[in-house]
Amino acid sequence: MTKKLVSIICPVYNEQVNIQMFYDRLETTLSDLRDLYKFEYIFTNNRSTDNTVEIISNLREHDKRVQLITFSRNFGYQASVLAGLHYAKGDASIVIDVDCEDPPEMIPSFIKKWQAGYDIVYGIQKKRQENVLVQESRNFFYWLLNKVGDHEIIMNMAEFGLITKDVRQEILNNKSTFPFLRTEISYAGFNQIGINYIRQARQYGKTHYNFWGMAQFAVGGILSSSTFLLRLSAFIGAVLVLLNTFAVFFEITNSVNKAFEVIVILDLMYLVFFMATISIYIARIYKNGVQRPVFIVDKRYTLINASPLDEE
Repeated sequence: MTKKLVSIICPVYNEQVNIQMFYDRLETTLSDLRDLYKFEYIFTNNRSTDNTVEIISNLREHDKRVQLITFSRNFGYQASVLAGLHYAKGDASIVIDVDCEDPPEMIPSFIKKWQAGYDIVYGIQKKRQENVLVQESRNFFYWLLNKVGDHEIIMNMAEFGLITKDVRQEILNNKSTFPFLRTEISYAGFNQIGINYIRQARQYGKTHYNFWGMAQFAVGGILSSSTFLLRLSAFIGAVLVLLNTFAVFFEITNSVNKAFEVIVILDLMYLVFFMATISIYIARIYKNGVQRPVFIVDKRYTLINASPLDEE
């Protein structure tokens, strides 16, 4: 029986202190599965400025399953994941960060669920090692996104998980300039199941996430998965039409003082909100229309296999 290929996609940015540790844990975790599956390790390098490229290149010298994709500049985390999916050749793809906050030891559980018939197997973060403000902000974001999204999303889901090649292809068919993969995976449908886990603390190095970056990520996620702001503008506009009618009546009959002044202020506030909303969505439409690539690969620092390798 031909072994199925599993692609392990590992986004990296200045992770020189974690790569070897991650690789060793990954090798130990997958050792019991090598009789049944083949694996390829795809590191997507977001233009690291440390020794990340050298360390991954050294790993590849003795393990040709290790592949490296380096960008021409830092295109962001979502682009890293998307690039990995683009180059993956596996029957299934698994996304995992090398800082081991998402434990590699969960991968066999993902594969087991996949073999049981699930197309999407994702980790559900039940607890994270972070301060209360960040945690509550994150919870509020997912609650809000679930309320205003155009379709249902999976709460507390990260990119850490497994998807089949059919799901991968549906995600790659999306031409958005801001791929928000969590909602894309949820939108794809298919057979889905989550596995609870506790996100571990980073052992080495510092996280690359900050509050401003999280805020940009949240705004981009809402814009990519929801038209709520446009619908809200239409609803507020309809209400203001009714209020303007009453204001004109009150002004003519002189039955309410300053009704007209109040409604003018409300109209101006609505106009500012409406113009801001329209501008944001038009900007996104413009970017999608220009169709610049989500990522650009620097081939000088890229080492990829022409075809899946049989495990020796």
